[in-house]
Amino acid sequence: MRKFLVVLDDSRECLNAMRFAAMRAAKSGGGVAILSVIPPDEFNHWIGVGDIMREEARERIHAHFEVFAKWMRDKQGVDPELVIREGDPATEILAQVQDDSEIGLLVLGAAVDKKGPGPLVSHMTRNAGSLPVPVTIVPGDLSKERLEAIT
Repeated sequence: MRKFLVVLDDSRECLNAMRFAAMRAAKSGGGVAILSVIPPDEFNHWIGVGDIMREEARERIHAHFEVFAKWMRDKQGVDPELVIREGDPATEILAQVQDDSEIGLLVLGAAVDKKGPGPLVSHMTRNAGSLPVPVTIVPGDLSKERLEAIT
């Protein structure tokens, strides 16, 4: 089974990337893997405090994931899996692609503000020629209807 890997973060464009991945998976008989990366700099505290913060981050990720997972199950018939990694987001995305041979496509959402598409999109497009899977970049301001028409 081919899986669409999509990144779960706090960005607005994440929503369109999730929608795109779920709709494509539903229409192609694939699956969705949702990756959330906890940056290491969040835990540069004493060991006990860092452990508590790490657990709180995981709880927030699970709660956020459940919102998307419920929509994917109810509306698209896709049961996504959650993967949580710690480290540099770009590095961990590539590591996940290499660790899971079923991943066939990376789906990223592009920001629509004046700062550019976002650090992950910028990094991945700069290195697109050497990535192990194709990348789909979903504009953050596409309407739901347009996404449905595209997928």
